[in-house]
Amino acid sequence: MNPDLQLLQPYPFERLASLLKDVVAADVDRISLSVGEPMHKAPEVALSALIDNLSGVENYPPTRGSDALRESMATWLTKRYKLSDDINPQTQVIPVNGTREALFAIGQCVLDRQSNRRLVLMPNPFYQIYEGAAFLAGLQPEFYNATGAQGGPPDLHAIPDSTWQSCQMIYLCNPGNPTGSTLSQQAFEALINLADTHNIVIVSDECYSEIYREAAGAPIGLLQAASAMGNTAYRNCLAFHSLSKRSNLPGLRSGLVAGDAEIIRRFLTYRTYHGCSMAPPTQSASIAAWSDETHVAENRKLYDRKYATVTETLAPVLSLDTPDAGFYLWPELPVDDETFTRDMISQHNVAVVPGSYLAREIDGKNPGKDRARLALVAPLDDCVVAAERIRDYLQEHT
Repeated sequence: MNPDLQLLQPYPFERLASLLKDVVAADVDRISLSVGEPMHKAPEVALSALIDNLSGVENYPPTRGSDALRESMATWLTKRYKLSDDINPQTQVIPVNGTREALFAIGQCVLDRQSNRRLVLMPNPFYQIYEGAAFLAGLQPEFYNATGAQGGPPDLHAIPDSTWQSCQMIYLCNPGNPTGSTLSQQAFEALINLADTHNIVIVSDECYSEIYREAAGAPIGLLQAASAMGNTAYRNCLAFHSLSKRSNLPGLRSGLVAGDAEIIRRFLTYRTYHGCSMAPPTQSASIAAWSDETHVAENRKLYDRKYATVTETLAPVLSLDTPDAGFYLWPELPVDDETFTRDMISQHNVAVVPGSYLAREIDGKNPGKDRARLALVAPLDDCVVAAERIRDYLQEHT
């Protein structure tokens, strides 16, 4: 048995189930704000393409996907991020079966367990796949604060030079999960220069890139920043995108990786052995989804309405900033986050995630402690009722 498996820690939802195992839920309808699973309607254009191409299961799909799929992805990336040079669909993009597996697999592909550079940088709080990828590649996770002093994006300048020198790869989450913060062009440029100096691979998880507040505007991405710098080969840069959040298709398991052609070439080799080709009907549905922006804009409007209503409801009891992107709220609580989570089930039947379960304690501090992650994925009316129950609870207990 691989001994590195012993290093894996329980997933947040395993811990949540343990926390709630003896809790009796209040006798009202359950509203879940815990799992970041989009509940808006999937786009009809993608569902129709999936159904119309079901006969594709009669054929083996190539690992690199069809030309049409890669071209639709490259076209979307070039247009969305205003790239000075078009992404090459033959060499700079590859489809993946959801970014979760790809974010894990890229670590197994590019990390060198025999190197004396032992670190993989990742945000804290973070998506636990990053940590598992580092452990199972034989390296050590090294966490950096995912929010700056004012609650904004991470301050990458705070990472000491000795850490950069010992690092092989850095995970970003932009927009952040759960913070919703976004990196600026200046921050991206500084990171790209550091990666170039120390030969570090940048893995930018941009799964929430299309769920942004209309008032804030579309966040920039890693490839966009690299292109603006003249790094049109995207050296050491990989961007990961998904249809799960953008198009409300979490069960389709469809995403992409784009960037440095040499890393993409090696990643394709790895994936060929891994046996993770995308099913042809999924490819057809993905082409339809990447090629349509109408449903994406409608999706953003739904989230904007939720944020406006929910934050107004919670304003009397919580200090809240509406994030620039994503579909989470990340409030600091006036009570312990585990107590809050248990009480919300037992007294109001609202499911949330304790913030401390999404982070690691570093130097005696867990940046998620006494926070909660609230996923505004349920229908608007349910989100409003959940917010009212949270407001009532906090008014009673503080």
